[in-house]
Amino acid sequence: MTDKAIFLGKSEKREELFLAMANRHGLVTGATGTGKTVSLQIMAEGFCAAGVPVFAADVKGDLSGIAMKGEPKDFLLERAKKIGFDDYGFEETPTIFWDLFGEQGHPIRTTITEMGPLMLSRLMGLSDAQEGALNIAFKIADEEGLALLDLKDLRALLKDLGDRGKEITTEYGNINDQTIGAIQRRLVVIDEQGGDKFFGEPALDIKDLMRTTRDGRGYMNVLAADKLINSPMLYATFLLWLLSELFEELPEVGDPEKPKLVFFFDEAHLLFADAPPGLLQKIEQTVKLIRSKGVGVYFVTQNPLDVPESVLAQMGNRVQHALRAYTPREQKAVATAASTFRPNPKFKTEAAITELGKGEALVSVLDPKGVPTIVERTLIRPPSSRLGPITPDERTSVLKNSPVYGEYDKAEDRESAYEKLQEKAGKRAEAAAQEREAKAETKAAKAQPRERETATDRFVKNVASSVGRQLGTSVARSVGNALIRGILGGLARR
Repeated sequence: MTDKAIFLGKSEKREELFLAMANRHGLVTGATGTGKTVSLQIMAEGFCAAGVPVFAADVKGDLSGIAMKGEPKDFLLERAKKIGFDDYGFEETPTIFWDLFGEQGHPIRTTITEMGPLMLSRLMGLSDAQEGALNIAFKIADEEGLALLDLKDLRALLKDLGDRGKEITTEYGNINDQTIGAIQRRLVVIDEQGGDKFFGEPALDIKDLMRTTRDGRGYMNVLAADKLINSPMLYATFLLWLLSELFEELPEVGDPEKPKLVFFFDEAHLLFADAPPGLLQKIEQTVKLIRSKGVGVYFVTQNPLDVPESVLAQMGNRVQHALRAYTPREQKAVATAASTFRPNPKFKTEAAITELGKGEALVSVLDPKGVPTIVERTLIRPPSSRLGPITPDERTSVLKNSPVYGEYDKAEDRESAYEKLQEKAGKRAEAAAQEREAKAETKAAKAQPRERETATDRFVKNVASSVGRQLGTSVARSVGNALIRGILGGLARR
């Protein structure tokens, strides 16, 4: 390790990764068991020692050993001597463990709102129509001030939209019950994969991934992913979301002397598998632009064909371990990998890739001027931290001494869309009940039977009516006669 570069290993000369070029991204590839994890580990050690925080997913559990001091084993000492690593020593790297499920590290959470409809659609594998409905749901939530924090909030919102079908259709377009039902079923799947623990509060503060120690070393952030990898869609979506959050939160820094953060994306093929064109475009754009925020992204995968060419072209620093070439696809992968290196006249790159031993790699990095160096066959240096996983007791000790201990470990559940929509649904149900009751009373009144008249009642009514008519006629006649007499009398007096 120097002030300006990380020591990777030795070919005929020292092979170093220049810190000023480390945000130009990188690629670590190779077949299983060829040493990819060790390459990741020694690069992470170097970055942290230089004061650069690192985030990496630990898929197999092997990377957790970086938190502990290494042990002087014979094969490590022999490798150090072979490459002239005279100042080789053993030390731990300051580490923070994270876990989406909160079992082997501090919980990582985000809210439904922060994840956004695009990422959620990717996570749930929604169709175009279903994604459109989800976008409408987010827009309505924003307009009506409904905080979407966890899965129950989103479920409540979707149910509310279903109940308001005609109103929504008039203003935003048709959202039928089948579409709402399909999204709700996908939410059940996400829930079963652990999404109920991932979505909620307190949400992760990106700044907590960029911590440094008092003596200026960067923290190694290790995501326990051995369980998460069984939910590949959740794994890939989470890491892509994290990358997007870094892009949105961090200020522009141009080309710094060293990165602000380095992000290792292990099992990178999961990010690109079955990704729709729109999402691939977003990944390409994010990777391309995030380097100006001082973030270096390093993909770790078995096969360079796992990474789209548009993204592969942006990987300036490369460590290629051995690949097998038995099948046509494997042969194509070897040819592809060889074609991305600046050739070395001393050997054939394509042949060398299949001949590399364990712990050996082809290395090409960007020099201080940004030009790829000639590829070199390199013995990778041994790590200073422990090779292999740590024990549960050691992990517990690291967690209790973590700088974020207690900040994320207890979930919070404040008032959000779920509570507001429950209250709204209650009022709506009460109003509907009152309306039904009023209608029932009206209907009952109309349906109430009248009393049947008896023969006597009808006789009395008829007699009364006849007498009334006769009295009326008699009175009218008397009044008329009186008026006539009055008039005639008046005329006679005249």
